[in-house]
Amino acid sequence: MSKVSYLTTTKIWNQVRNGLLIYSHNVYMSKASHLAGSVLSLCGRRCHQGRLGLGRHMSTTKIWNQVRNGLLIYSHNVYMSKASHLAGSVLSLCGRRCHQGRLGIGRHISTTKIWNQQAVSEEAVSAFTSIVGSQNVSTAMAVREQHGRDESWHKCVAPDAVVWPENTEQVSEIAKICHKNRYPMIPFGTGTGLEGGVTAGQGMVCIQLSKLDQITDFHPEDFDVCVQPGVTRNALNDYLRDQGLCFPIDPGADASLCGMAATSASGTNAVRYGTMRENVMNLEVVLADGTIIDTAGKGRRTKKTSAGYNLTNLIIGSEGTLGIITKATLRLHGIPETTMAAVCSFDTVHSAVDTVTQVMQCGVPMARIEFLDDVMMDACNKFSGLNHPVAPTLFLEFHGSSASIKPQVELVGELASMNNGSDFQWAEQMEDKNKLWKARHNAWYAGLALRPGSKGLSTDVCVPISELPSVIVETKEDLKQCSFIGTIVGHVGDGNFHVLVAFNPEDPEEMKQVKEFTERVTSRALAVQGTCTGEHGIGLGKRHFLIEEVGDATVDVMRLVKKALDPHNLMNPGKVLLP
Repeated sequence: MSKVSYLTTTKIWNQVRNGLLIYSHNVYMSKASHLAGSVLSLCGRRCHQGRLGLGRHMSTTKIWNQVRNGLLIYSHNVYMSKASHLAGSVLSLCGRRCHQGRLGIGRHISTTKIWNQQAVSEEAVSAFTSIVGSQNVSTAMAVREQHGRDESWHKCVAPDAVVWPENTEQVSEIAKICHKNRYPMIPFGTGTGLEGGVTAGQGMVCIQLSKLDQITDFHPEDFDVCVQPGVTRNALNDYLRDQGLCFPIDPGADASLCGMAATSASGTNAVRYGTMRENVMNLEVVLADGTIIDTAGKGRRTKKTSAGYNLTNLIIGSEGTLGIITKATLRLHGIPETTMAAVCSFDTVHSAVDTVTQVMQCGVPMARIEFLDDVMMDACNKFSGLNHPVAPTLFLEFHGSSASIKPQVELVGELASMNNGSDFQWAEQMEDKNKLWKARHNAWYAGLALRPGSKGLSTDVCVPISELPSVIVETKEDLKQCSFIGTIVGHVGDGNFHVLVAFNPEDPEEMKQVKEFTERVTSRALAVQGTCTGEHGIGLGKRHFLIEEVGDATVDVMRLVKKALDPHNLMNPGKVLLP
């Protein structure tokens, strides 16, 4: 074996930094290499000292078992063969991109190549085609790029192939092929996520679930329905409308219902109806090896159960890292007899949020209570053709009978008045109500329109209701000190709010400021016993905050669950948990 380059500790650290670990299928090293087995800990933990099988075959598993948990190989002299089968996969331990540079293997390896593993073979593509047909498999770059990104700021990283199964059995067969060949799988619904949950890479297979679009069971008398992942929120509610029923969980986007379960989504109605976690009764899931399970038992749809471990809630919020959801049994609700919507503006952010806190403390059963700051109101007025004061504003909605709503409206009106709020501007006609809430749902695009050509970053946190006024006021003051445009909106009735930032991704200094700002927002929430994400999920962007929020011991238990269900790390790898 030839000596390719001399790498000191410093050079290794400079070239493979920010917690990146070389992850390879076959690595051969020279016995003459002075690799003492020392390892630097990048996560504040002690490493395991030991020889790493110099001069012999080291499998991925052995490398991972011997140098793990954020540990970087530390050596004075590293010799590698040019013929070494370095597949080039590198796992990010800090959620950051690695430095592009030479890694002592005789050629330049770009960031993209480092992240990649072996490509999906033509034989595997042929096997997928035999299962779903040629019309349901694509390796075209345009199609792959479309499935390598969501609505987040994370850059597109395309899979090698996109496959459209049409039933659960086909999903299972695809998973078996991927499992056999060790190809990671990325489930894809509508691509409306905001934390990079569908980004892929070479050697990965995107399983596009839009063709599983059937409502398979419907029991109006029991208020439940079973849907496949291709069914979206709006499609289900169109189907239910004639029955006087609805599925009220409303994240804004017309998202896939199974995708909403995967991220534990909620939205504007969560203050009254809860999140996906409270409204999913059973899930059909395809595991990494193709096994099909029903988390509450096949066909079970009871409103409650005490039977065994709650696997349904384990899968909800797992973001495709434990399995692929192919059916969801959902709890339905009756369409309310009367719906009333109103808008109320305030002099200050503090007075608007204080009103929210007081309304919730008085036990008013609000259906929606949304906060928009002055910058967002200006954006919505321009984008959606509204004509409301450019001031901190609450959008409110009341559900119930005419008799029950009247005292609720009066009480909320009194509380708003006590905080110097304006009189309610009512949206009484269905057309006016739809326009109002459509404007709220389009807030993301309205915010981006304030800076044409910009990229958007949306971060969400959730805090205890009592802490909400101070946290939002501090965040608003923080925004005023920033050079970029930012707006605040929130489902503040349950303590959840979002900051939407429009920025130029080609400006490194501005990008740095944006990231620092979003980290301050999250740290501020965690400091008052809040959570780093109320509904967007962890994805790629908040993995380090998950450790801060729940602690090392809890994350270690999560790793054990992941390893038990997906021992080869094939299900949406790199998301939720740092490698």
